[in-house]
Parts: sequence; structure tokens; C-alpha cells
Amino acid sequence: MQTIHSLDPLRSAVSALREGGKTLALVPTMGALHEGHMTLVRAARAQADHVAVSIFVNPLQFGAGEDLDAYPRQLARDSALLEAEGVDLLWAPTIEAMYPAGFASNIAVAGVSDGLCGAARPGHFDGVATVVCKLFNQVLPDVALFGEKDWQQLAVIRRMARDLDLTRPHVTHILGVETVRESDGLALSSRNAYLSPQDRQAATALPLAMRAAIAAIEAGALVPETLTTLEARIVAGGFASVDYAELRDADSLVPLDARIAGPMRLLVAARIGKARLIDNMPVAPTA
Repeated sequence: MQTIHSLDPLRSAVSALREGGKTLALVPTMGALHEGHMTLVRAARAQADHVAVSIFVNPLQFGAGEDLDAYPRQLARDSALLEAEGVDLLWAPTIEAMYPAGFASNIAVAGVSDGLCGAARPGHFDGVATVVCKLFNQVLPDVALFGEKDWQQLAVIRRMARDLDLTRPHVTHILGVETVRESDGLALSSRNAYLSPQDRQAATALPLAMRAAIAAIEAGALVPETLTTLEARIVAGGFASVDYAELRDADSLVPLDARIAGPMRLLVAARIGKARLIDNMPVAPTA
């Protein structure tokens, strides 16, 4: 596996991987890799001849008072995991390589970035869209893979690719991979490392309450009342607060107060101990 930190060697390496018409998949990450990331890598290997993974803790997507400095950085460990999975290229740019002196550009994606984590973390999705667009332009992958756990992020990236007419990857080749969960249902996340043993045990209240809410909605319960009950169950399970609990159109992320005939997602963010956990699950459409 090649590990590259600056742009010119990256371009040379990408060109070499593409020789003979070979295809390239990209898995963008911020490191602190876990089984969810490895699932993305394995899915990428099934999609293309070669796999590139990026590791970059992107300062643009962290707001004031967030955990930029505390975010785990463990490149040697992550590199060993990726090499064991047969990754061909690790793109681990420096801050200077990604944002050279005088950097002054920003990509803002309206609509899908509104509300949810966009409301709780102002500017976050501008940072996501900007860095992902740069990663796409740097690596020029045929396909890119993202975890569905960050559903709003996936919607923002797809909208950005569509609006900017990106061709590599084309929006149809920006793929979501199903959320990987622990045996007790908690979605895998690098931020789970912030949980104390007691908080980790209590955190299972989140997926349990979400599944109960989905069952109620699919059985015909009123959405607003079900969401109120969902929030109460999460707090009763040991969470300090709920940032949001909403039913939204899966593609446009328009808020819904009733079940519809199209795809929907139940999206939740809640705080427990030192962690802010997010999760989402599909809701079956009406017949």
C-alpha cells in the first residue's frame, strides 16, 4: 500500500493505478477506523479494481468548542488495518496540502444541509462539501462510498455532486453503505470511544427507542406524538438531551409530519456523557 501526503505524488500514483483502464474506488474517512470503515473498504473492493482511502481530520467541519483537538489521530494503526484489507493507496494529506496558504473557497449546499445536524453544527456541512469536493478532484475516483449512518452528510454530498456536474464520481456512483452496528444495536462510531462503560451500556436506549417509534409509525400512529414519545424514551434511557428526532423524506430531507408513499428516514441526535451520537433508520412507505 502506498501512503502519500502531498498532491503531486498522489496524481502520479492515481495515474499508475488507472493504467490499462483500471477503475478506482475512494473511501473518505477522518481516521480512527473501526469495523464500519472496514465494511466500506470491503464494499469498495467489490466496486472497482483498486481502492483508495483518505484520512484527513478536516478542520473546516468542526465548529467552535467542538472536538477537533480531541478527535483521535492514529495513522499508524489505521494504516495497518487498511493494508491488511488490501487497500492500494492511502491519501493522508497534510493541512498545508489540503488548504494551502490563502485558501478562500467554500461550498455551501442549501436545503439538504438545513436543520438536523446542520442546525446544531453551523457551517459543518459547508466544511464537509468543500473537503469532499476537493477529495473527488484530487483522487478522481470512479466510485465513492460513504456510511449511511451519516445520512444527512450523504444527501449533502450527492446534492453537491449533482449541482456541480461532477463526473468522477458521477452522483450515481456515490454509494451509501448500510450502517454497521454492535450486537446490541448501537451504530458504530469513532465517537463511541468517548463513552464511559456506564454510558455505553445506556446508549442502547437510542436504537431501541428508534425501532419502537418506527414500528408505531408503520402501524399507523400519528408522527408528531410518536416523535415526542421517542424523545422521552431516549432521555429516560440515560441520555442527557435530544438534539432532534425527526421523520424526513429520504432524498430531499424535507420534514414530514405524516407517513408518505416514498422512502423516509427517522433521524436522531442525542447527547450522553461526552458524546453526541447520531443515528438513522429507514421507515417503510405507505402502500
